[in-house]
Amino acid sequence: MAEEPRRGPPVVEIVLPTYITKPSEDEKFYPSEVKAVAEKAVQVELQDKEYDGEEAKEWSLNIADTIREGVKTLNVPRYKIVVQVTIGQMKDQGVRVASRCLWDTATDNYASVQFKNQSLWCSAMVFGVYTE
Repeated sequence: MAEEPRRGPPVVEIVLPTYITKPSEDEKFYPSEVKAVAEKAVQVELQDKEYDGEEAKEWSLNIADTIREGVKTLNVPRYKIVVQVTIGQMKDQGVRVASRCLWDTATDNYASVQFKNQSLWCSAMVFGVYTE
């Protein structure tokens, strides 16, 4: 006899809090490790590129995705990872890139890398925010 589908409201899974408020030493966001991941991602994507405004959007998305996936392999399980990549053309103009964050200095951190060649520059910032 075939089992009838369950009727009624959907089953809600309750997940209890872990009360873990600080990461262990091997689960921390270490900027030096993240910086190495970001430098490699930027270098691989942009090393032989000439600036193209249409292509820059795709390059920045590829770099951001590569960095995010690379940081996930660093064993930072309770961190939200935010990656911001900016690419611009080298044309004798100035640019300033800045960020401000409200966070816990004991657990949260960031890493940033810069890249430039004859025709373009790139700034990549990676933020790790610990979630309790």
